[in-house]
Amino acid sequence: MFDVSDDAKGEFRRVEVLTGPGRRRRWSADEKARIVAETLVPGARVSEVARRWQICSQQVFGWRRAMRQDVPREPITPATPSFIPIVSEAIPAATVQRAASVAREIEVKLAGAVVRVSPGMADAEQLTAVLRAIRASASRS
Repeated sequence: MFDVSDDAKGEFRRVEVLTGPGRRRRWSADEKARIVAETLVPGARVSEVARRWQICSQQVFGWRRAMRQDVPREPITPATPSFIPIVSEAIPAATVQRAASVAREIEVKLAGAVVRVSPGMADAEQLTAVLRAIRASASRS
């Protein structure tokens, strides 16, 4: 068992010396820019670049974010509006062609049933009754 009084006996203990960069290093703007530039090379990994420079990858991400914010961006100018010219001459109604209305069939899928409504159907009450009957029969099963 280890006791505090063991230190008083004068025995030597194992001491580890940690080498490497000291804490709170100061990086110049040029060094930061160089490190960030290395991470922007296609195929580069931030963690590998950070390991090579012996810094935390989170620090490199912070520098990248800061440099993105420092880059001056061009101000966004609204596009010049384009106007349609006014035609002062009246165009006869006969020359204006209207698009032919293409009536399409409506398909309603409800509770496993498919109801097709043809273009000519004008009875909304009947359609409502059919859809309610389908929903009611599905809830019973």
